[in-house]
Amino acid sequence: MAETRSTFSLRPGDAAPGFLLPAPDGTMHELHVVRGNAGLLVVFACNHCPYVIHLADALASLACEIEAEGVATVAISSNDIEKYPADAPEHMATFAAEHGWNFPYLFDETQEVAKAYGAACTPDFFLFDHELRLYYAGQFDATRPKSGQPATGDDLRAAVMGMLAGEEPPVRPIPSSGCGIKWKIGSEPPYFA
Repeated sequence: MAETRSTFSLRPGDAAPGFLLPAPDGTMHELHVVRGNAGLLVVFACNHCPYVIHLADALASLACEIEAEGVATVAISSNDIEKYPADAPEHMATFAAEHGWNFPYLFDETQEVAKAYGAACTPDFFLFDHELRLYYAGQFDATRPKSGQPATGDDLRAAVMGMLAGEEPPVRPIPSSGCGIKWKIGSEPPYFA
């Protein structure tokens, strides 16, 4: 399993790219509706990736914790479901329920939202402030599958707390690591090499 790292196409202060995406039940969700009063965490994820599975329960806990501070969470799956049927919408609701995800888990069928964010891997994390300006793009924490260490979300939690305290964005955060997004053939973004 090759490890991919986020490309950080968005820079601190950049506006969150808009989206209008469906949940598995067909309900449409828009960027400005899913945001919280204090910010929004956008997570590119999928069902089958061992990196996502490793931290899925800890992400649920962190999402509840930061929701109490006014920061909402949304997860987006952009993988090619023809080649990776385990990531199809009919399996997303089950995955979310199994891991306690009480936030929207949306499907980016065209993969255009992933490209707009410069997402490269699953999971990939983008934290936006109350004005939907990028504050942090980086790893959840230092753990990895098979590391023997439980996921904690320490890096992302510290970023959220810094953002809420009005601190400057972290300088050179550690990029997210995970499985590369499964791009449709001929649909690969320019930053995919």
